[in-house]
Amino acid sequence: MRSGKVNRLALLLALACGVPAAVAGDWFERFKAEATHGELHRFLYAMPKGGDLHLHLTGSALSEWLHEIALAEAAQGVAYYVKTRIDNCAVDAGQADAHLLLHRIVDKHRFEALSECERGEYQALSALDAEQRAAWMNSVRLDAPHEGRDEFFERHWQRLGDLLRNPHVVAEILYRNMRAFADEGVAYIEPQVPVFGFLDRAGAPLAPEAVLAIYRQRMKQADAQATGVVVRMQLSALRFHPQAEQVVRRIYQLAAEHADIVAVNLVGREDHDRGHPLRFLDTFRDLRRTYPGVRLSIHAGESARPDSHVRDTLLLGATRIGHGLNLIQDAQTLLGLRHGPYLVEVNLISNLLLGYVDGFDAHPFPEYLRTGVPVALSTDDRGMWDSTLTDEFFVAVREYGLTWAELRALGRNSLAFSFLDDATKSRLLTEYARRMDQFAKNFQRRGVAALGDVQPLRRGFICRHYGLCEGDGDKEGVHRGNG
Repeated sequence: MRSGKVNRLALLLALACGVPAAVAGDWFERFKAEATHGELHRFLYAMPKGGDLHLHLTGSALSEWLHEIALAEAAQGVAYYVKTRIDNCAVDAGQADAHLLLHRIVDKHRFEALSECERGEYQALSALDAEQRAAWMNSVRLDAPHEGRDEFFERHWQRLGDLLRNPHVVAEILYRNMRAFADEGVAYIEPQVPVFGFLDRAGAPLAPEAVLAIYRQRMKQADAQATGVVVRMQLSALRFHPQAEQVVRRIYQLAAEHADIVAVNLVGREDHDRGHPLRFLDTFRDLRRTYPGVRLSIHAGESARPDSHVRDTLLLGATRIGHGLNLIQDAQTLLGLRHGPYLVEVNLISNLLLGYVDGFDAHPFPEYLRTGVPVALSTDDRGMWDSTLTDEFFVAVREYGLTWAELRALGRNSLAFSFLDDATKSRLLTEYARRMDQFAKNFQRRGVAALGDVQPLRRGFICRHYGLCEGDGDKEGVHRGNG
């Protein structure tokens, strides 16, 4: 890409003119100029990272995790079934959409309540052959050119169905994320966790407090503690739901009562007429009369068209903006965010795959970063993108030529703007600075040998878009600037 050529040219010109190496960008600029795709991705995977402040827990599960976790529930008497074909069964009109959705997953309670014809459309998840299993896994990945935001918003979540009504499944997804983020050198995550609509393994409804207790119990287990990843939770409301205000009131109360719930969020498509921010202005103002100290990190500006949603979301009381993509089209609000107390949570891969930008060259992230708008990179629904936080950093470095100072600033922002308590935040910031200093020192002294036996996790997105599957990037021997 263009950035690779610019970086190499700038380095050569600086050295030719006798500019000191530190001014030329020193070791990291030289590494970027010479690195293959594979070398850079491996470097960024090994690089210490701060936190991921914007991830939807149930959308962050890799497909194979879902399969393994679901099958493991058999030991607790829970079985799941997958819709593998559509027959001409008579169904209630209100269930027509679900009936026509292939790869929908139901638990044994729902399966047993189906008609004989409908049960014939399903197979036990444990009985799928390799081809059927692959088809089911692909059905919850946004990995085909024809897919986009409608497939994601209107199909992926519906397919997962009853699997995500089991709190033990979601708790295991949380643990798997802790382990995977630890492997990437991430210190902190702030997942948006669901608490409503859950059933116990016998099919009885569970209150939000009971669901939270299951999450906490899983995080206290030795394998989760061994990851070293610090976790705090957000609760969210679907912004266009008819009873969204009531849900906001309930989760706001929960956040006020529980220290490990650090924020309230609004999620869902912003192009839905009932989801606009000012719908909730009176609700949040009323809640602040009763409850102190509840923070807001709210989705806004996840749209290609101009609107006032980012400004209006700040008016709601948010101090962090999820996505903020169309902030670039609201000049007055953009100026107000420069060098201010607000953070924009940037999700590069999400914005591309959902079609909010046509390409990374159209994304406003570098404009925000380089004009003083605080930003941090995050993963959004990485399981459905089939990507990692490392991939977000890789895109940012390759497409925008990030410097080492900018990489450090992004990691620091993800901790400094977190909703952690002051003592924990201070500890993680100090540790982050120490780890980054040590990483840079080791790499300057030893080069790629400093990475040791690090083998980065390379998922579908980075393989498809940058040719990194099975070491292809290393075999090329060039980065995109020379390709």
